[in-house]
Amino acid sequence: MTQQDKKKKILIVDDHPIIRHGLTQLINQEAALVACGEAEDACGALQAVTERAPDLVILDISLKETNGLDLIRDIKARVPGLPVLVLSMHDETRYAERALRAGAQGYIMKQEPPDRTIEAVHRIMNGDIYLSSSMTSRMLNKIATGSPAQEASPADLLSARELEIFSLIGKGTGTRQIAQRLGLSIKTVDAHRANIKKKLDLACSTELVQAAVKWTLRREDP
Repeated sequence: MTQQDKKKKILIVDDHPIIRHGLTQLINQEAALVACGEAEDACGALQAVTERAPDLVILDISLKETNGLDLIRDIKARVPGLPVLVLSMHDETRYAERALRAGAQGYIMKQEPPDRTIEAVHRIMNGDIYLSSSMTSRMLNKIATGSPAQEASPADLLSARELEIFSLIGKGTGTRQIAQRLGLSIKTVDAHRANIKKKLDLACSTELVQAAVKWTLRREDP
């Protein structure tokens, strides 16, 4: 076995070429790691998982025509033991717990220094879960105190795709625009809207929009 064969192979999934390039350089600087491939969307990622047999996948939540949380589930269905690290610009307080529930072993924001990403990779490769210290404290506090009496959040009740659509509704995006942005048919978006109303016990489209706007504004508050 050559020295190259001993390195842990990392697959990079991100729809921005400059991010993929930067991560590839960062990983290849590590003696024990090598970037074995990259993909810009879910289809390419699943193909690379099969063909490249990576030891870990780094992926973003926002991908072309797909939600990264759904991709995590698809990867886990195909290769259950394959670790996944989410590297995203999205606020960890909003998505980290959802990523872990989907099957990821860690979550780190793109604003973090490069060495933190490498630290996360090594920690996960060693079998640990990686979150920022503040997010770890937040989740432990939630577990310790428990909050069954609190009103359920849309983030807890909706699927990843439904939450994405709910958020876009809250930002004033119309059904046709949502369909175009997410690469879905208008009929599919309407079906998701119906499911959201049912799950959140909303009587009509007006209540759906009001709830979405209220939730989105609350999430964007400093």
